[in-house]
Amino acid sequence: MAVGASQRLHDGVAAVETMTRFALAALALASGVYTYLGVRSILDGSATAVFFAAMIYSASVSVGIYAFWTYMARFYPHVITHTGRAAMLGVMALGAAMIIAMSSWLNAAALAGSAALEQHLAQTVEDYTADLDQAHQNALAAQSLLPDIQRASERFAQLAASERQTGALTGTTGAGSVVQLLTQMSAQTKELENGINASREQVTTLFGQGQKRLETMRTLVSAPGAIEPRADQFSSEVVALTGVIASLGQTSIAPSIRRAADDLSLGFIAPVADGGDADLVNRQDQVMETVRASVAAQSKVLSEAADEILARTPVAERRFVPLSSAEAVLRYAADFIPAWAGAISIDLLPGVLVFILAAVHGAIRKQEEKLPFAERITAAELLQALDVQRAVTANGANLGEMVTQAEAESKAEELNNITNLDPRTRAKDRSHEDR
Repeated sequence: MAVGASQRLHDGVAAVETMTRFALAALALASGVYTYLGVRSILDGSATAVFFAAMIYSASVSVGIYAFWTYMARFYPHVITHTGRAAMLGVMALGAAMIIAMSSWLNAAALAGSAALEQHLAQTVEDYTADLDQAHQNALAAQSLLPDIQRASERFAQLAASERQTGALTGTTGAGSVVQLLTQMSAQTKELENGINASREQVTTLFGQGQKRLETMRTLVSAPGAIEPRADQFSSEVVALTGVIASLGQTSIAPSIRRAADDLSLGFIAPVADGGDADLVNRQDQVMETVRASVAAQSKVLSEAADEILARTPVAERRFVPLSSAEAVLRYAADFIPAWAGAISIDLLPGVLVFILAAVHGAIRKQEEKLPFAERITAAELLQALDVQRAVTANGANLGEMVTQAEAESKAEELNNITNLDPRTRAKDRSHEDR
């Protein structure tokens, strides 16, 4: 049973070897194609130079990936020591990191580069929308002072009319110095009111222009077609919108209100009382002093309100940075996890095949180690062993015959040497033998 299972595993490994090579080649080719698309998106230059550069890079990536995983599939399953396995795993981790660095991020750029650029443009639209709203609010903050200024202007005008018609302040009707002072204060506050209204109209116009720019930018983000020309047009709209936001920051009337409020109190010039008698002059002086105090209070309120407006945080200058598709994929990687997963899987899927082969070879070794040698040997191996045995036996017999023949030849040669001795030598040998 165990022999059959082990043999089936052997047969399975042999059967999938071609499929493994085909899978490695297909995955390496797919990675090379998407790497080519990613490289083209970040290279600059003539079309021919970009084409050849991208082709060479993608071909190198394909060959490198195929060679790396082929080596791992060939050697890793047969390394059985812990030290060797650890070393191979370290090499695999290093190779996987290098593959991700040279290929996977470009694959992700090819898969989700356009979407990442659209994400960048959409994020830019949101940022500039916030900037436009903040600049608009800062510019309109001075409008909150308009009701107070209008009430002050109306109050001064009404007091001047009452004094002229009924003498409500001094008890004497007519257009004297008090009426002149109140009319002067009403005119100054009215002028400030007109300035605020004019500023509101300018702010409204600029804000409308900014809204149109933002609308065009949103249209470019969601429009169909290639992303590059849309990104170029988007950049020009950003420049125009930046100018609108800067203009809004400069149209705030808060500084003008601050200066006008100071002028109301510091530049207050009361006319000389023109009453016909001392009593009327005294009353006019008292009324004008009251007007001075009222103007000073109004000036203080306006100055404090203007200071609060000026203390608002101004809109920070924002700089739009165009990105390539590869840079956008890296910056917004968290928004494109499926694309990154697919790009990395194309490059690292062969690692799964390597571990499958390692597990199968490990199972084969464990099954064969538990069997005696007689059960581990196959019929083909037995026949080969018998052939080797017969060859060794035959070679041994021939060797014995060769040794016997060599010994006989050696003895014959010795006899021949004795026979060929000259007579004197043989006489000496005989006398020696007689002795």
